[in-house]
Amino acid sequence: MAVPKRRMSRSNTRSRRSNWKAAAPALVDCPQCHSPKLAHVACPTCGTYRRRQVIEPA
Repeated sequence: MAVPKRRMSRSNTRSRRSNWKAAAPALVDCPQCHSPKLAHVACPTCGTYRRRQVIEPA
């Protein structure tokens, strides 16, 4: 396993960590009720997935 021989400077450490960003989840509109939902997941509002009723709506 690779181990660094010298201590990494603060600027190098911070510039490497600057690319760690949290991305917002991509939302799509539900084809039934047109509310925003996660892709490839049943709609929490109407309970449909691929135009079929799969869960009871909350």
